Amino acid sequence: MKTVLLIEDDAVLRENTAELLELSDYKVITASNGKAGVVMAKKHVPDIIVCDIMMPEMDGYAVLKTLSKSKITKYIPFIFLSAKTERSDVRKGMNLGADDYITKPFTESDIISAIESRLAKVSILQEIKSNQKKQVYLPNENEIKTLNDLKNFFEDHGTAFTFKNETVIYREGEHSNYIYLISKGAVKCHQINELGKELVTALYKEDDLFGYHSFTQNTPYKETATAIADTKLIGISMVAFKTLLDQNQKVVMELIELLANNLSSVKEELLQMAYSTVNQKTAATILRFAEKINRKPDDVIKISRNDLASVAGIAPETFIRTLALFKKQGIIKADGRNISVIDIEKLKNINSS
Repeated sequence: MKTVLLIEDDAVLRENTAELLELSDYKVITASNGKAGVVMAKKHVPDIIVCDIMMPEMDGYAVLKTLSKSKITKYIPFIFLSAKTERSDVRKGMNLGADDYITKPFTESDIISAIESRLAKVSILQEIKSNQKKQVYLPNENEIKTLNDLKNFFEDHGTAFTFKNETVIYREGEHSNYIYLISKGAVKCHQINELGKELVTALYKEDDLFGYHSFTQNTPYKETATAIADTKLIGISMVAFKTLLDQNQKVVMELIELLANNLSSVKEELLQMAYSTVNQKTAATILRFAEKINRKPDDVIKISRNDLASVAGIAPETFIRTLALFKKQGIIKADGRNISVIDIEKLKNINSS
């Protein structure tokens, strides 16, 4: 049985989360603040640590810094748990060496999948290490080990590109010369089917990587990418990226995990498109665009009805009628191309019903 150390100052959340983890066959030890959490970590040496950020006596950042300096605890997987959702907060935590970041409120599947993923990664790396012949390893302070390190490399060494809203970044069939990191804005990827209808295949937001179809060959792009807001990108050439992967094997595992998560998301979306009602598809699509494009779900979404309908997998006319119904029910407000969510809970309830 794996042991989880949960460091959380909110007593109710701490108890509820601990009970949830115990029901999932984890042994749970808890601490009510960062200072106590450091003591518990060094005493029990858990398999993984889930830690809040904003806490009395010692915040989560300080906890991670302290544990990273100890030989006993420096390699324990560390997941931040917090209501802080700004990109700078997330990147700060990841730059300190955190393995993952879960925002409140979270679902049971959010925290369980994050823990399972990190424990699985540790297990895989241990198996690889045990199967390899012993060799002298000289640490390289510039080695890229995580996705966060990789994104920092993009920002330090990449080429900057700027695209206005609705500008094509690359077209299907063109050779994939770059892999991109979104510094600001949002991007949709899409294909045109045999009937000439545009199908949105993916949405990417700030801090996402996109443009990769092969990490070893300069193959043509399988889809077209278009900015859906004024967007700033940082690109690394495919040649430079392949060299980077050859020299930094640890980050390859992170990329494999990213691809696996993307495939899981696509599978869920396909199931939703196949079995959900029109109202559920419409609600889910609005929430998805809000998550990808906006800082907050209730911010205005500036996107065409055709793009929304394409992602939902329903006819534009049907989508527009459903939007009109949501507007009448006071769930959304629509003005031209701008859509804003008035009652996000009702929208979520429709999506999950």
